[in-house]
This record gives sequence, structure tokens and C-alpha cells, in this order.
Amino acid sequence: MYLHHYVRCAPLAWAAVAAAVASRARPEIERHGGALYGIWRPQIGRPRDELTAITVWPNGADLASALRPLKALPDVRDVTAEAMQPTVRPATPDPPRRQGSFAFRWFETPAGNWSEFLSLCEAAWPDFEASYDSQIIGLWRIVPDPAPGLIRSLLMTRRPSLAMWERSKIPENEVEAEVRRKLSRRYDLCTDTVVYTTTLLTAEDRKDTARWT
Repeated sequence: MYLHHYVRCAPLAWAAVAAAVASRARPEIERHGGALYGIWRPQIGRPRDELTAITVWPNGADLASALRPLKALPDVRDVTAEAMQPTVRPATPDPPRRQGSFAFRWFETPAGNWSEFLSLCEAAWPDFEASYDSQIIGLWRIVPDPAPGLIRSLLMTRRPSLAMWERSKIPENEVEAEVRRKLSRRYDLCTDTVVYTTTLLTAEDRKDTARWT
């Protein structure tokens, strides 16, 4: 089981909170049987003083135990948690390690469209990744469902930069046009979708020092 968290911080405290999550909360999470999957800071579309974090837990883990290490940190104003189950990706809980522009895209999809939605994702991803030097980190289904007959999911995609985000929207050859056709059909199957972008504070190759806000 994965947990998606919004960690709301005191003004201008997001960097200190992120460091505390990595150094102080991580050992507590591990002591309770979990693991820290990653910490992201906003790039476009989320508040400056909010972090996104994902933790990994055994199925049936106690939610209060999962939240306690994050809520106990100084300068943390609030922490939310949504449970998620992986679908076709990720196959393992190995965390992302490379820096880039990470898009968190949320979908709401009628249950009757879900099978086609997944098939289109799987069919589009290999050429998408090859064409744009990008990686599909995961597609998770939120549990429980938000309403009968409706499935909510989270897609996380890593691109090397925001420039590649724009590039990936404009096909330049037949392969890219077919990728766009499949992804456009996927969007048409949804009743709602929204996206924001982030950078990875737990990246191992390089830090992001840009001023995004």
C-alpha cells in the first residue's frame, strides 16, 4: 500500500520540513514497517509551502501510525493521507532517484472505461518514454473509490525538464502522433483530470535550486 501525503508547512519552512522528513521522520516510518518513497516540492500548480510525500506500507497498516512521524515535525501545520494501490506500474516500491520535472496527474474515470484507460496507458508509454527521455513512475488507484462506479487514480511522470513537457505535447513524427492519439483518447474516457508539477527533493543525482515561486 502506498500513501500520498500533502504536508502543509509554516510559511517559508518547506525546506526545513523536507530535511526533517528525510532525517527524523524516515527512521520512525521505517520503525513502524514503512518506507519513504519520495518528497517533492511544488514547481507549478500547488502552494509554495506545501510538500508532496509518498510512503509505502504493508497492506492493512495503521493509518495513525503512518501519519504520526510527519505530524510530529516542527513547522508542520497539517498532513493528509490517501491510500493507493499500484496498477500496471510501479512493479516494485523502488523510489525514483533522478531529478526532473515530475507531473502528478489525477484522473476520475467511470468504472466502465477503466479497462480501456489502462490499455491505452500501457500501449502509449513505451513510445512516449523513448520519444521524450521521460519515465512513467507509476499509476496508482486510490482506495476506496470516491463513489460507486467511479475510479480515481494518480499518474506520476518524470520528464527531464519543463521544456520537455511542452515538447511532448507537439508531435513531430508519426510515432509521436500515435502516442498523442492514444493519450488524447485516454483523456476523453475521464470525467475529470487535473495536473501539477514538482521537483524531487530526495533525488540522488542533483538538487533543484531554482526559484519556482
